[in-house]
Amino acid sequence: MKKIIFIALMSVSAIVSAQVDKIYKHNGETVDGKVIRLEEYTVVFKYDGEDAENVIGKYAIEKIVYGKSGRVEEVTEKIVVNGEADWEKVVILEEKSYIAGLKKVDEIRGKTGLINYHTGNTADKKAEKKLKMAAAAMGCPFILQTADKTTVGASSNSLGGSQAIKKGLAYKY
Repeated sequence: MKKIIFIALMSVSAIVSAQVDKIYKHNGETVDGKVIRLEEYTVVFKYDGEDAENVIGKYAIEKIVYGKSGRVEEVTEKIVVNGEADWEKVVILEEKSYIAGLKKVDEIRGKTGLINYHTGNTADKKAEKKLKMAAAAMGCPFILQTADKTTVGASSNSLGGSQAIKKGLAYKY
């Protein structure tokens, strides 16, 4: 009789655990829970055994395995940044919810010099490149942009060029 009860409990346990969705993160962590909905840049889920809704950015997620159907949904490819030369791979994010599940590394800054001959557009692109290069040098594939300032004309410097300053927080998996 004890054997039958044990087998029945194991069967129920296997069925219940098969209903749990698994969220596989790029950093190697696995989250057990229930995916509520997928939004454009985030995934809303509940931890197994809890009722509170949580949010994780899609950039932190490799794939989701749905427990009920067994279907595997690839979410994002891992971005590998090995140094400053990989600066073009760095992604600039503009909303805080997109970085949920990523690890903050440091504050970074990119700017053009005070004396330059840039137009507003080229100064902006140069500052963005410097910002991305700073993140790439730290091995960070993501930046949460916190400030974007461009000054144009004689007020920015004596040559009448344009200066751009961008600030952000570098993140990795």
